[in-house]
Amino acid sequence: MSPELILLLADRIGVCVFALSGGIAAVRKDMDLFGVITLAFFPAVGGGTLRDILLDAPVFWLEDVMSLWCAIAGGLAAFFFTRFIEDFKPLRWADACGLALFAMTGAAKAAELGFGSMIIIIMGVMTATAGGVIRDLVANRESFLFQEDIYATAALLGAIVYAGLVYFGVGEGIAFACGFVAAFALRALAIVFNLKLPKPRI
Repeated sequence: MSPELILLLADRIGVCVFALSGGIAAVRKDMDLFGVITLAFFPAVGGGTLRDILLDAPVFWLEDVMSLWCAIAGGLAAFFFTRFIEDFKPLRWADACGLALFAMTGAAKAAELGFGSMIIIIMGVMTATAGGVIRDLVANRESFLFQEDIYATAALLGAIVYAGLVYFGVGEGIAFACGFVAAFALRALAIVFNLKLPKPRI
């Protein structure tokens, strides 16, 4: 199996998992089928869409319609199997994988278009987290960024590792892999040990 095919399959899984998170949020808000599928789209493709608009690049799902079908599939799965999915612990790990992958695809796209390290890092974090923020705003609930501190931080770490390695001339494939591992490892540690960022003492 070629690296390109592995990346494509991983990207599809990431879209589905993020769509599930949006769909489940909609079910918890007692939305109908249309609302569930609509809300599923925000975390699945929202971050990538915002990234492409800001980078003045073609929006990825206009050329890759399968991403939309994956988002719809995730929304339908959330609508019909919410109770099973919420009890499915490996979903949290799949979400961590999707977070790391989306951070890398966002960073890699900015690098491919010739942007500097700061923009690469910002686009990596945005791709991984912006869709979830939009989902929470539409669902009228507190953003997950304020509840799971090591979520966005993991994406930030991965994007920094990627941008740093690219800056020093390391091959893009190696930089992508190292950034992915860094983001996933930090998120995994947060899940296992319930890590939180420090907060001010009042």
